Amino acid sequence: MYSTFPRLGALLAAAALLLPGSAAGATPKPADWELTWQDEFSGPAGSAPDPGRWRHQVGGDGWGNEELQYYTPGNRNAAHNGQGQLEITARRETPAGSDCWYGQCQYSSARLVTNGTFAQQYGRFEARIKVPRGQGMWPAFWMLGADYDEVGWPYCGEIDVMENVGKEPNTVYGTVHGDGYSDENGIGGSTTSPDGRPLADNFHTYSVEWGPGEINWFVDGRHYHRVTPDDLPSGAPWAFDKPFFMLLNLAVGGVWPGSPDASTRFPQQLVVDHIRVYSWAGGKAPAPAKNRTVSS
Repeated sequence: MYSTFPRLGALLAAAALLLPGSAAGATPKPADWELTWQDEFSGPAGSAPDPGRWRHQVGGDGWGNEELQYYTPGNRNAAHNGQGQLEITARRETPAGSDCWYGQCQYSSARLVTNGTFAQQYGRFEARIKVPRGQGMWPAFWMLGADYDEVGWPYCGEIDVMENVGKEPNTVYGTVHGDGYSDENGIGGSTTSPDGRPLADNFHTYSVEWGPGEINWFVDGRHYHRVTPDDLPSGAPWAFDKPFFMLLNLAVGGVWPGSPDASTRFPQQLVVDHIRVYSWAGGKAPAPAKNRTVSS
């Protein structure tokens, strides 16, 4: 999701597509995983996200990327639907009490974080999500280094598990950012919807599998992108050998997606069926990629 607290710029992610079956990604067998954290979003209809798992980030001012939404607390824009799902809703409105400037905050939405409630180093992070649709919509499921408050962005590192922009309805992006490879220089890849339809038509499972010296991206179990230290600019530090926390949000507008237009219908919703985090059984991550055989 780029620079974040606030974000600094627009994403120009490289579309380095890796086809399924290529020797570029590893999916350990289910027996290799141990569930360490989950949210099945089973709260009653209208209830706010579990405060023991999620904290709200509240505010507007563009988040460093000229976005147009104001993130609200409580259940105004993030609530369970009573069907085992969380809905983050973007509305065309300026929330009462917002303190926005330079024309921001034309919309309301929500951003949830596990900063202070959960962070983990390595493992599998997955979310089953149905994205919104329409010009100007920007949903994301992503992670930041748990040392963010001490070192700031981009030094903390960032792993974007899933980003989509409404003007590219069939495309999902996965990216990393760190010192020397942030903003438009993030190391990114993309792929198209596995069923050939707009991502907003169906739920899809977006995940990363992350270990020492390696991060792999998947959609519905299909591998499409991989990053190792060899992919970074010369001398740039690998920022991914420490715990990370998760973020989930629906942005509106900004430099990358552009603003909504007359074709965009509101409200729009990012619907999340579940988020699950796993570690490797026995607490041991696999050896770095260069030391093991990698298969799809």
